[in-house]
Amino acid sequence: MAGIWTKLTIVVRTKDLDRASAVISMLDNGLMIEDYSDFSLNGMYGELVDDSILHADKTKARISIFVPEEKNLSEYIAFIDAKLSSLSISFEKEIEGMEEENWADSWKKYFKPIKLGRVTIVPAWEDYDASEGEVIIKIDPGMAFGTGTHETTRLVMKIMQDVVCGGERVLDVGCGSGILAITASKLGAAECNAYDIDPVAVKVAKENAKIAGCDNITVGTSDLLRGVEKKAGGYDLCVANIVADIIIRMLPDIHAYLSPEAPIILSGIVAERENDIKSAAAAHGYGVVRIERENDWVAMMIKRGA
Repeated sequence: MAGIWTKLTIVVRTKDLDRASAVISMLDNGLMIEDYSDFSLNGMYGELVDDSILHADKTKARISIFVPEEKNLSEYIAFIDAKLSSLSISFEKEIEGMEEENWADSWKKYFKPIKLGRVTIVPAWEDYDASEGEVIIKIDPGMAFGTGTHETTRLVMKIMQDVVCGGERVLDVGCGSGILAITASKLGAAECNAYDIDPVAVKVAKENAKIAGCDNITVGTSDLLRGVEKKAGGYDLCVANIVADIIIRMLPDIHAYLSPEAPIILSGIVAERENDIKSAAAAHGYGVVRIERENDWVAMMIKRGA
């Protein structure tokens, strides 16, 4: 294998293997899976089988991908953390080829100012001279997902720039680094409530809201909608950059948190799940009013009765 690669392995319970593999395959299709739950010595000579296989924990499976040096390893890790946490899948990480203290900061060399329409995402540690009309978002994502380099984040931000006009109350489900709530605030939203199941993401999002000077952002811990604060009259916009299965689980209940005309921007959808989301949305009275695509990713905006 040419070049320098880091082997990233996720260890999950065997019963969660299929769902975890589906998440990790969003980043790389070249998965190496070790699952010995069905291994048997019937018809084989035990002395020919490696001891590590004979004594492997059959309750656990391992999923590995190889991340090239030029890719942002920490963004991979943050993506997996966010998506598996949202699915309530417990897991462990193993990294070979790079010391932890190196990968924990390695992403910084890849994170440079990113211009997305009239919004520019700038690392918190960099000086940047904004041009007239440019909306600047300063952020230090740390180990939470969301720098603006991933397609799922960019697609939501593209739609938000046409939707947030000023004065809205915004709900961000699965906020990660807080980048979408901060974007809404900078575009003129009056109030943003952001939630994540991962306490690390909640901590990071709070810090980023402070860095960005957005005192109208409230961040809390919530398993999907369970901990979300309801507003009289409902939120005017919901953004959810999560995964298809969680979006489908959320759709039956989200209307209770929104105003009647509120749009929902959904992302984190791999192309092959697009029709699943459309069907689930239609089943709960939502129509698709906009779709954006980049590479194998899809974001869509839906509205009730559209």
